[in-house]
Amino acid sequence: MNLHHWWLAIRPKTLPAAACPVVVGAACAAFDHRFSALMFAAALAGALLIQISVNLANDYFDFLHHIDTPDRKGPERMTQSGLIPPETVRNAFILTMLVALGLGTFLIMKGGVVILYIVIASLLGVICYSAGPFPIASNGLGEVFVFIFFGPVAVLGTYYLMAGCVTPAVFVASVPVGFLVTAIIVVNNLRDIGTDARAGKRTLAVMIGPWRTKVGFVFLVLFSFLIPCLMFASGRWSWAILLPLAVFWKSCPVFKTIFEQDGRILNLALADTATLALMFSTLFAIGIMLG
Repeated sequence: MNLHHWWLAIRPKTLPAAACPVVVGAACAAFDHRFSALMFAAALAGALLIQISVNLANDYFDFLHHIDTPDRKGPERMTQSGLIPPETVRNAFILTMLVALGLGTFLIMKGGVVILYIVIASLLGVICYSAGPFPIASNGLGEVFVFIFFGPVAVLGTYYLMAGCVTPAVFVASVPVGFLVTAIIVVNNLRDIGTDARAGKRTLAVMIGPWRTKVGFVFLVLFSFLIPCLMFASGRWSWAILLPLAVFWKSCPVFKTIFEQDGRILNLALADTATLALMFSTLFAIGIMLG
């Protein structure tokens, strides 16, 4: 066991999913002259800790439930492979949650009861995503969970920390971010359809099959890029809101991989989707700040 194993355990390629909504929520606050560097740093750290907690919990509980097996197509899991003992991964997951709770306490002091609800829901989500009698990820609700928490909840929560309120425009801005982060989990579940089905894990991809999963992925990406166009068409936003369109070309190779490949090659599509989400969100945030 070494630092490299822990680096793999936290799944760094998925961390953009945590950063994207915070960046966009902070940009909305900056547009409304409510930006706070302290709240941005705290929200970003909290989001990253929650994401890492989810990843460690998933590593541990999927091993416990015999979902991760030697024939899985995704990157090597630390618990299943024996590179990190199960109890050590469990303890790391609990410790990360406690640190997130400590930071969450600070955010609650600043944001009040609304942030309290978000912190409680997020920490419960970490556990319920992979554990409990009805694991979210194993019962076709993973995509819904990811969209809600990495879209509206995270974007609106970040904005609320700085502004003390929310607006319809911020909700609209949260939707494409939620779609693109959801697209990451869609690729993950598409890759794992075979092994998940054999393990009894009923993801949405297992339930609807590979073809509909691929179509769903395309829908999520295309509608993510459509929303800035609709925002521009509304007349409220300048041309700068169209900046994310500059990276649309990066989605084309991902579409090609999704429809023509399967198995481990989809790990590349997953990483490319995460990169696309981060690039989109960064340009989207710049466009929002430019108004």
